[in-house]
Amino acid sequence: MQKNTDKQPTHSPAQAGPGYERRDVNTRAILYFVAVLFVLLVVSLVSMRWLFGYFSTTQPLGPAASPFTNVRTLPAGPRLQVQPVADLDEVRAAQEETLHSYGWVDKANGKVRIPIERAMDLLVERPLPARQAPASQASAVGAGKEPR
Repeated sequence: MQKNTDKQPTHSPAQAGPGYERRDVNTRAILYFVAVLFVLLVVSLVSMRWLFGYFSTTQPLGPAASPFTNVRTLPAGPRLQVQPVADLDEVRAAQEETLHSYGWVDKANGKVRIPIERAMDLLVERPLPARQAPASQASAVGAGKEPR
């Protein structure tokens, strides 16, 4: 006869217990959650039913619309762009003509428009005016110090 040297406990079916670990599942918390969820669902359904009933009495929709009448009025035609490519070409040509021609922008104030190429040439000849440095920085630069 052999002795059991593994030291493993042998359990009989009567000592096995409930068959699951009771400490892992909190049944009371799960049932409480389900009950609260059910109550919230019922409250939501009842409140939505009341709200829809309230809106139907305070804001009636009026008579049912007939499917044979067109209640929308369409704008005066034509509603489509017949030649979109030609229209885009016209817009681009007008913009190019504005960029490359002379003209008045505001005649009352004396503002004119000049071609873009001429404006770039003038800018190279006479650069834009720059701001003058304050006197304290100008003396520091003249003494060989960098401005801060």
